[in-house]
Amino acid sequence: MKNLETIWTGAAAQGQTLKEYPRPGMVRKHWINLNGMWDYLITDSRILPWQFYENENFPFDGQILVPFSPEAPLSQVNRQLLPDETLWYSRIIQLPDNCLDRRKERLLLHFGAVDQICSVYINGKFAAYHKDGYLPFSTDITDFTAEDLTLSILISVHDFSDTSYHARGKQQLKRGGMFYTAQSGIWQTVWMEIVPKDYIRDVRTTPDFDKGLVRMRVRTVSRHISDAAAGNIPPTPPGISDHADLEALSSIICRVYPPVLLDTDGLREELCADEILTASIKPGKETSLSIPKEEQRAWNPKEPWLYPYSLEFDSDRVLGYFALRKCDVQMADDGYPRFFLNNQPYFQSGVLDQGYWPDGLYTAPSDEALIYDIRAMKDLGFNMLRKHGKVEADRWYFHCDRLGMLVWQDMPNGGSDYHHWFVTYLATLLNWLRIPVKDIHARLLSRTDKDGCQEYIDDIRDMIKTLYNHPSIVTWVPFNEGWGQFSTKKVTDFIHKLDPSRLVDSASGWFDQGCGDINSLHYYFLGLPIPKSDRVLALSEFGGYSLRLPEHSACKNIYGYKKFTTSEALTDGFSRLMEGTIVPSVKKGYSATIYTQLSDIEEEINGLITYDRKKVKMNPLIVQKWNAKLKKSLQS
Repeated sequence: MKNLETIWTGAAAQGQTLKEYPRPGMVRKHWINLNGMWDYLITDSRILPWQFYENENFPFDGQILVPFSPEAPLSQVNRQLLPDETLWYSRIIQLPDNCLDRRKERLLLHFGAVDQICSVYINGKFAAYHKDGYLPFSTDITDFTAEDLTLSILISVHDFSDTSYHARGKQQLKRGGMFYTAQSGIWQTVWMEIVPKDYIRDVRTTPDFDKGLVRMRVRTVSRHISDAAAGNIPPTPPGISDHADLEALSSIICRVYPPVLLDTDGLREELCADEILTASIKPGKETSLSIPKEEQRAWNPKEPWLYPYSLEFDSDRVLGYFALRKCDVQMADDGYPRFFLNNQPYFQSGVLDQGYWPDGLYTAPSDEALIYDIRAMKDLGFNMLRKHGKVEADRWYFHCDRLGMLVWQDMPNGGSDYHHWFVTYLATLLNWLRIPVKDIHARLLSRTDKDGCQEYIDDIRDMIKTLYNHPSIVTWVPFNEGWGQFSTKKVTDFIHKLDPSRLVDSASGWFDQGCGDINSLHYYFLGLPIPKSDRVLALSEFGGYSLRLPEHSACKNIYGYKKFTTSEALTDGFSRLMEGTIVPSVKKGYSATIYTQLSDIEEEINGLITYDRKKVKMNPLIVQKWNAKLKKSLQS
């Protein structure tokens, strides 16, 4: 496989990208970006952490450019981490003099994502442990800092990839076809914040479009935690397990500002003037904030209005945003259940988005690269992306929020090795014949591991908690094509309980269990089924038409569902598919379509654009035309 470069590769290789604030929905002024060159070591034995501190001249393998995984060309390592190996990161940080007052402030260390299991040591002491390759985590390292404010950060990483039941998405140690190069280690921004001793921990916003309000819950970390531990305040009341949810002596002041269309820079102080409402919020208590009628503007892909807000908790201040929007299923005038957006029928024309890059694998080479993918699909007339088998960096969702792109979010799949003869080939035939298959076949669905099942449910909970505030997300997708599928009804009910405000596509493709909001089908071979359904119908994958452009392809092998040799032939084939099958399906009840896929990836060359993002492979005007006809078919 040859290395392909994007237009952003050069700047990324020099460490000139990924410097943006990594959490645009909860912004503070003072932060430190730790991306850059770190020492690294890959070893087949588990060296004990203190051995690094006992040997000042420890023989590292070299340096790695964080946040690119060692398998990615941009990391400057180009080595696959194996399941029986340990990846070590090391870096010494010297904080500026007088930047941290331990009596009044705390130092937080944040990781966007580390694949897959990691331990963090600060100045020779264990500080944190995290297991999940896709979600952020933080740890308070104030008490580990040296008197001279020197931080020696050491991180150990283990990644079992597809040899265990852990969630892994489309990663595979032996890449090929529709599975791609496995990556490991730190793959999102590492950063630090200095916050007051009493600070805002997280915010949860839930819009109520019909009532013109947003429900907000703010949780804090306050002095009550340490005081309670010392016995200086009464014990926690029954039913409350987290001191951070206790009502603090000080309330939180919330100020909401007029809706805006955000640019790349995101939230800034100059946007926070002439508030439209002010409210006092008690930590841990949900509060309803009514938006004045004259200031109510709906969020939608054409006009993605966002409301900036500020929260003040003692000396802590953060900026965030929310939107007024509603996504649900209602019965349309044509007698079919349809997707509705803000109480209007809304056809969702989407693209399958795997989020892979030739230079950074899971990590986009720059923030501009993330924006490019979203804008390129909007320019082609799509209004939705299905983030497939991956949880993205927070800035990707921020750009979907501000640019107006609907998102269907997959839970990255896990489980043991997949039986493709069953979950791919036989399942395709059974799906076409409308022969249902129950999800009780644990071995055939690669889910015999009870610990893995529980971990999967825990990961879904954490994923929803992490992404909850993004208005662009309208659907959760827990299972795809039977890969590690289990207890579908139980998992669906769990998601609905966690988040009643969004839809659930319980089983994308096949192995439908009659639950969830969506009857979700894939169409690559045989005829497109038109089932009778009391749930909304979605064609959640189709197409997969392939064209290899040698100068823009990473591999000689070709994987795709129908092969073409020129851009003109590919465009004509797409047009015939849209005219003969896809557009007519809207009149028969389909309310969303998702084309496979956004870009080529390694051997899989069925992208609308090439893997290096340098060529659009179809005639853009033709793709725009068919997307317009899809949407018009629902209206006419």
